[in-house]
Amino acid sequence: MTGLTDSKLHHLIALAAEPSSARRRELLREVTDLFFMAEDGPGASEMALFDDVLSQLAGEMEEAVRAELSQRMAAATVAPRRLLTSLASDTIAVAEPVLVGAALPEDVQVHLAMTKGEDHLRALSRRQGVSENVTSAIVQRGDDQTLGVLLANQSAQISRQAHETIVDRAQANPDLHEAVIDRHSLPVDLLNEMYFVVEAQLRDRILEKNSEADPADLEAALTAGRKQMASRDGVLPRDYDAAEAAINAMRARGEITPQSLAGMLRNRETTKFLVALSALADVDFHTARRILERKELDALAIVCRAADFDRALFLTFAILILDKQADAMGRARQYGELYAELPKDAALRTIRFWRMRRQTGDVAAA
Repeated sequence: MTGLTDSKLHHLIALAAEPSSARRRELLREVTDLFFMAEDGPGASEMALFDDVLSQLAGEMEEAVRAELSQRMAAATVAPRRLLTSLASDTIAVAEPVLVGAALPEDVQVHLAMTKGEDHLRALSRRQGVSENVTSAIVQRGDDQTLGVLLANQSAQISRQAHETIVDRAQANPDLHEAVIDRHSLPVDLLNEMYFVVEAQLRDRILEKNSEADPADLEAALTAGRKQMASRDGVLPRDYDAAEAAINAMRARGEITPQSLAGMLRNRETTKFLVALSALADVDFHTARRILERKELDALAIVCRAADFDRALFLTFAILILDKQADAMGRARQYGELYAELPKDAALRTIRFWRMRRQTGDVAAA
């Protein structure tokens, strides 16, 4: 800072006792102008002086003047810490420019994220490159609308743990589904957790992303995958052990065929069918059961495609699962077309994530 500027700042500080509100507003603008005129930015001692006088003057100004100051300080490469903290803690009309764009220290951002309301959290969520520490606090305290804002900010850094929390919450809120699926940094195993809760259009997007995923990313996601996955799906049915023994015996005799699977389904030997399907398609029992109970024919198509079942067998399964539903044949034919168009590679990649449940160990039978 030049001697002239330093002298002028001290002169302005001396005038800060001016009782006129209009004059104090002019002083605030003059000091702000002086701050931005300093060559290479103020030094440490000058920054402290600027912080003192700007904070004092701003604290006595009406909201519109503080908002104007906030807009200007948001553009500063380095700004007075106490002033920035004060502005960021103000009403959202004042705070927003600083929260979104100012050089706020990370510890101040975390403090604000842990203490302020949703408007402030949403503004912080829009910061370019907002850090993991800040986003973790936002995910911990923010409502679902705030999560939507955070997810839309592709530059935001979000930890694995925070991503898991977001996916858990999104599964209960359809309004978050698209934002989660579109999140570039979402680990691919968590992306696939969303498959059974989103609508068909978003399921197609998941399969697309699976097809495009880098093999290294797939392996990393499989390694990092959740360990509590299997326990979420409930207990095994009471006849599971008997069904498993029967299927193992049939496999030993070479009696597990497409026709035998269709026969189990037709005879309502549900547990045996699911055990056999799980074994042949290499998915866990709980996923197979979910597909059957919810009549998730697009998911069944993925399983059958990955297992290399022919289209006729898939259509047989579809008709038997739909049973007496209206236009069962027409719906089965529609899903048969989906089956024919489904790339086997995408099916195999998706199945790998559903298969992760098996790695976690089964829960005890009921």
